[in-house]
Order: sequence, then C-alpha cells, then structure tokens
Amino acid sequence: MTSASGSPTRPDTDSSPSAASIPLAVRDVTVAYHRKPVLWNVTLDVPAGSLVGLVGPNGAGKSTLLKTVVDMVPRISGQVLIFGKPYAASRQRLAYVPQRESVDWDFPATALDVVLMGTYGRLGWFRRVGSTEREQALEALAKMEIDHLATRQISQLSGGQQQRTFLARALVQQADLYLMDEPFAAVDAATEKAIVQLMRQLQAAGKTIIVVHHDLHTVPEYFDYLVLLNLRLVAAGPMAQVFSDKNLQKTYGGKLTLLEEAGEAMRRRDPRATP
Repeated sequence: MTSASGSPTRPDTDSSPSAASIPLAVRDVTVAYHRKPVLWNVTLDVPAGSLVGLVGPNGAGKSTLLKTVVDMVPRISGQVLIFGKPYAASRQRLAYVPQRESVDWDFPATALDVVLMGTYGRLGWFRRVGSTEREQALEALAKMEIDHLATRQISQLSGGQQQRTFLARALVQQADLYLMDEPFAAVDAATEKAIVQLMRQLQAAGKTIIVVHHDLHTVPEYFDYLVLLNLRLVAAGPMAQVFSDKNLQKTYGGKLTLLEEAGEAMRRRDPRATP
C-alpha cells in the first residue's frame, strides 16, 4: 500500500500470529510537545508475561510513552500495536494507571465508585453496573486491603490509599497488559509492598506489566525486564543483560550520584560483585 505521495504506508494492524502474541509493539514512534521532541524514533517489543521497569531521568519521555500507547498524546510518526492491533481495537485488553498527581481527587466519588469505573468497558453503553460488578470491585479493594474504605470519598483518602484504589480499578478491568505510571511515588512502605505483591500476582497469572520507576536501588529487585529511555531507546532486554554501568551511563550521562546508587544496587543483588 502507498500513500497519496507514492511513499509506502504501514497497515493499522498486524494480524500475524507472532504480532498477536506481542503485548506491546512500538515502531519508529516520535512524539513532540510544542515542536520539541520528547520521544524520538522509539522501537520496542515487550515480551509477554514480563514485569518491565521503564527507567530514565526526568523528562526522558517515560510517561509520554505510556500516554502514547493509550492515545492520550498524538504521534508525529510511527505505530503502536497492542496484541497486533491499535489501541482503539484492543483497549479492553489494557489497563492504565496514571500518575496520582494527574488525577482530580476532588471529583465527588467514593473508592467503590472509582473501582467500578474499571468495569464500564466490559458493560458497554446499555448495561448498568450490577451486583456482579460490585462484588468484583469489592474483591479488588480487598486485594488491595482497603475494602473497609469502599464508601469513603476519594478526596478523604491518603496518598497510598488513593493509589491502591486506582490499582483496584485496574484489577477489575481484567486486562492482559497493565501500564503503571510511577505507582510507587509518595506512598508508604506498606503500600509499596502491596503494589509489588500485586505486580507479581499479575505476572504469575500470565499478565504483562510495564511500570515507570525511578528508584534504581529497587529496579533489579522488582523487575525482570528493563527498558532504559532518554528521548531515544537506550537499551531493552532481560534485567541481567541490560542493568549495567555502561547502559546507565548512556541513560543518565554524568549524574554520578545516580550511577553510584545503581552500582550499590547491583552489588546488593550480587555480593560477589566488586565495588
């Protein structure tokens, strides 16, 4: 197929068996804000069943990449496929947990109301929320250990409780691919532990999880697959191969404090490593 100008164009879908098995395929994606590129020619395949840490410095385009996947920001060029199809055709297979700071927590809704929103995609326009959906929502809140807060207004919840509420909403979506944008930001230790447990449970169920994360200390502990991003894709692959001084230097440049933290994290992971 060619465009009006005669140049080749890519199809909107890829129905081949191999493409349909890839949870997320990003092809030559470029995104810009006010003509300033924030993602440049990014190509990435995320393997099924992986627990992925998406890591890079502030302003590297990590959150933008997730928003691009769910069509929240337009692409200048490139293609994003979810299980071989564009987002509009596969949105029910994906759950997105935004940054907590981007949510209007003054919206008049209870924790249960927020979680029930995760069932709307399955219900469609003509079915109302019923007892089955309420039971699923309460079960999700219980998994996040906040079912006792079901009737509490979300504005009255702590930061950690708000994050757990949004994770519960993602759970009831029963998705195959989960995108989480900084779920560990400004949460207490108990909430962080609960989030890690949830991610591992999802992975054990065959789900794929992509998480924007900043703490280099915990990267090798929490994830088994790593994507390093700084405007361009620096490296992607299994943690043991990608989490290295060389790749972190390429990603963070001369920010030595971060590199020292990463080195310490690697030494804790492997006591035999030399300082």
